[in-house]
Amino acid sequence: MRASCPGTTHSAKNGPRAGWQTVLVSSNDAPQYVLPLVVRIERAEPPARTDALETAARAVLVMLSDDRSLGDGEWAGAVRAWEDARIRKVVRRARGAEWRKAAQLPGITVTGASAEVRVFPPVPLDGWPRELAKLQVSGTELDDAGEPAAPRPGQALLWLNPELRMSTGKEMAQVGHGAQLLWWAMPDEDRKTWRDAGFPLAVRTTGPGRWAELVASGLPLVRDAGFTEIAPGSCTVVADFPDRAR
Repeated sequence: MRASCPGTTHSAKNGPRAGWQTVLVSSNDAPQYVLPLVVRIERAEPPARTDALETAARAVLVMLSDDRSLGDGEWAGAVRAWEDARIRKVVRRARGAEWRKAAQLPGITVTGASAEVRVFPPVPLDGWPRELAKLQVSGTELDDAGEPAAPRPGQALLWLNPELRMSTGKEMAQVGHGAQLLWWAMPDEDRKTWRDAGFPLAVRTTGPGRWAELVASGLPLVRDAGFTEIAPGSCTVVADFPDRAR
């Protein structure tokens, strides 16, 4: 089912914002790049769903804030080209030898309680490294053993739309978008504080009534371009930092 996603969409990237903005993750005027993420899913010990989502979101933030992605860093050109187009992300899965080969490519592995996600510098949409291109996108489905714990003070909150049904891989990409929009919206001082703390965040699904309030709140809002699984323009994630003074 397509969720209602009212409101005005504003473009926003690269630097602190004067307040929170709603952002459409889409641009058709530049060469297309994609941010590859690979989640490790071993057959015998798959990670928990929520931990995988949170680890993927942190992985995006780690890539954005890494010195190699900034200024004259070795990944900075690719990151800028990616940010100038759609901030598209694709999550693939790997295990065993596939994971070990992927881990040899330039990138950063971020670990959670049970999840491992490796994020790689952006690549052209049709220029994936062979070791990553052959990995599976579909079928990335994970579960939680129980209800996730309540978010802790100091964590950013990435709220998933309760009216949409997405694969875990798709959800990982969406919360990555949400984390990125929140990062873009923050002043430099808040960014540094968040980074120094290790990017504490929580991913949760809210109720329908609360979701409508969040969409109308003016907080960073992800509208998906609709390449896979859901309709174009669907609202997927709202990002918030409750402890941050607005």
